[in-house]
Amino acid sequence: MYPVHIDFPDSFETPRLLIRAPRPGDGPSFNAAVRDSWPELRPWLAFAAGDVPSVAESETRMRTAHQSFLARQDLMLLLWLKGSDIIVGSSGLHRIDWQIPRFEIGYWARTNYAGQGYITEAVAGIARFAFDVLGARRLEIRCDRRNERSAAVPRRLGFVHEATLHNNCRHHLTNELGDTLIFARTQPD
Repeated sequence: MYPVHIDFPDSFETPRLLIRAPRPGDGPSFNAAVRDSWPELRPWLAFAAGDVPSVAESETRMRTAHQSFLARQDLMLLLWLKGSDIIVGSSGLHRIDWQIPRFEIGYWARTNYAGQGYITEAVAGIARFAFDVLGARRLEIRCDRRNERSAAVPRRLGFVHEATLHNNCRHHLTNELGDTLIFARTQPD
């Protein structure tokens, strides 16, 4: 199997969102969302361990993510408020195994848009896209055991809590041992 031969759209919609792959030129919008959310991202996401990225660094990230999407290696997705140039968060399908196919859904919300159901809406749409368009047989969501808001999303969407991996990682800021929750949804063959 050659994943680069798999054709599928780079965008789709939910009731309030345009969900699409990053493109060259998205750096400034992505950077604004990251800057607005940096204090809330730092405790949970390793990419937020350092300094707030510059617009140029964000543009590089968008271009690299665009290439990874085209190569079918990682499917980062930006969550745009429909009819606007506002990114309300980011998500995607990561740690891909095309042989199954299996994907992990990751996500974060822009601070001003958190708690309004955008992430739940996005993850529900991404799960439908993964199962219906990409033929997924397994979707996973992993999060830090202490991140209650993140863990609430898969629970709301009917993902099964399959495991808690105890002492399986070190926190990117404190170096403390942490636990990871694993939620999953599957489709039969």
